Amino acid sequence: MERTLITGGAGFLGSHLCDYLIARGHRVVCMDNLLTGSIDNVAHLIGHERFAFVDYDVTNYIYVEGPVDNILHFASPASPIDYLRLPIQTLKVGSLGTHKTLGLAKAKGARYLLASTSECYGDPLVHPQPEDYWGHVNPVGPRGVYDEAKRFAEALTMAYHRYHGVHTKIARIFNTYGTRMRVDDGRALPTFMMQSLRGEDLTVFGDGTQTRSFCYVGDLVEGIYKLLYSEEHDPVNLGNPDEMTVLEFARKVIEVTRSGSKIVFRDLPVDDPKIRQPDITKAKRVLGWEPRVGLEEGLRRVLEYFEGRAK
Repeated sequence: MERTLITGGAGFLGSHLCDYLIARGHRVVCMDNLLTGSIDNVAHLIGHERFAFVDYDVTNYIYVEGPVDNILHFASPASPIDYLRLPIQTLKVGSLGTHKTLGLAKAKGARYLLASTSECYGDPLVHPQPEDYWGHVNPVGPRGVYDEAKRFAEALTMAYHRYHGVHTKIARIFNTYGTRMRVDDGRALPTFMMQSLRGEDLTVFGDGTQTRSFCYVGDLVEGIYKLLYSEEHDPVNLGNPDEMTVLEFARKVIEVTRSGSKIVFRDLPVDDPKIRQPDITKAKRVLGWEPRVGLEEGLRRVLEYFEGRAK
C-alpha cells in the first residue's frame, strides 16, 4: 500500500488528487496551511483510515514519520487574485516549499511530482506552447511572483534530479476547472458562472479576443497520475488543447446556465497573456493521455456545484 504526501491537498486540485489516490488504495497525507485551501474540500475524507490531514506551512522544515512513496507538491496560491494579494507567500512556497519537499523526497527515496504551470510560458510568442519553448515572462511585473516562483521550482526540481538522483516529474498545468473551485478566486470560470447564475453582467477583460483552453479536473488528475508513474523527468504539458476566445467562453457559460446576463468589457490586467493553448503531443506520446471531457459536458458537470453557491 503506497503512502503519498500531497502538499496543498485541501486546495482545488489537491483535494481531487486526495480522492483519486484514496480510491486507488493509497494512504494519503494531506498537508495544507489553509491559506487558500479549505478543510471543506477534504471534510468527507476526515476519519477515513487511509487519510490524514496535517495543518502545516511547507516553507518550514517538513518531518513525516514512516515511509513516503510519493510526494505531490501542489501547495501554492494559484489564481491572480491570490498571488497578487499574497506575493511573498507565493514566492516562498515556490522556492522554500519546493526545497523542503524535495529534501523530504531525497530522504525518503520517494517519487516527486511538481505542480508547475502554463504561466511559465508567460505571454507567449510561440503558439501553441510546446515544452521546449522557454517562455516570454516579465520577472518584475505583478504576475512575476507566480511565474518566476514556478520557473525557479522547475529549475530546483531538475537540479535535485540531476545532482541527487531524485525521481522527479514536472507537470505544466494549463487552465483547469471543476467542483471545489473558490467562487471568489478571480479565475474566468467561477467568475462567469457566479455572475451568470446571479443574473449579473459578465465582465470580460480587454476585447475578449485573448484565448484560453479549459481542461476538466477529472481529465487532469488522470494525467497527473500517469505522469507520476512514468519515466519522464522533463516538463510535460497537461491541459486541453481546445482553444477559444474568452468572449466565446463567456457566451458558452451564459448558454449552459440559461442566463439573461449581458457581457461588459473592462481594461485588460497588466501582463495578461493574449494566447494560451497547450501542445500536448508529448503527453500523448509519453503518457498515452489526452482529455476526454469536452467543454459543454464539463460545464454541465459543474453547474450544480456553482448553482448551490449562487443562492
